[in-house]
Amino acid sequence: MSQNPPAPSARLGDVVPPVTDQPLIFDALLTPHRSLSHGGFKWVMIALAAVLAPMGLYFLSLGAWPVFGFCGLELLLVWLGFRFSYRTGQAHERLRLTPDNLRIEQTDHRGQTRAHEFQPYWLRLELIEPDAGQEDGFGPQELAITSHGRRLIIGRFLTPSERRDFARALEGALHRARMPQPTRQVLA
Repeated sequence: MSQNPPAPSARLGDVVPPVTDQPLIFDALLTPHRSLSHGGFKWVMIALAAVLAPMGLYFLSLGAWPVFGFCGLELLLVWLGFRFSYRTGQAHERLRLTPDNLRIEQTDHRGQTRAHEFQPYWLRLELIEPDAGQEDGFGPQELAITSHGRRLIIGRFLTPSERRDFARALEGALHRARMPQPTRQVLA
């Protein structure tokens, strides 16, 4: 989770927020955490291949040729699993708050974006805690924004502590957005 990130470059199919003259109160980009970088992934695959290739060749020399094929299959399955994980990690959510509007853009791992707009004065944040009998000790299960009968769950991929911190930050920003804005009066 990062606040006030640099604006990403627009790609084909991206939803670009409308240009507004309203001051930006809050700008957050929520992304799933991936603990292994692409460079680390390459080293894991090299190390795995360094272990599996000699083992497969040894069994091939003993006449157990299916083991050699299964070593290659295992390497392929690990590569595909990481590839899928990195692809799902491309999902993100962007929240932009101005005094008159909260715009939430949810982009899935395929790059499809859905935009939602809310009026900040009527918004409520809900941290849904686990039931007493289902307490897992980790914290809130989901964070939802509700307004006029609409409910939108945000930050599904955040950890419970990140969800709680983000809810506090967004609640503070919503409070600032609801404050009366200074106006300039021209005396004649």
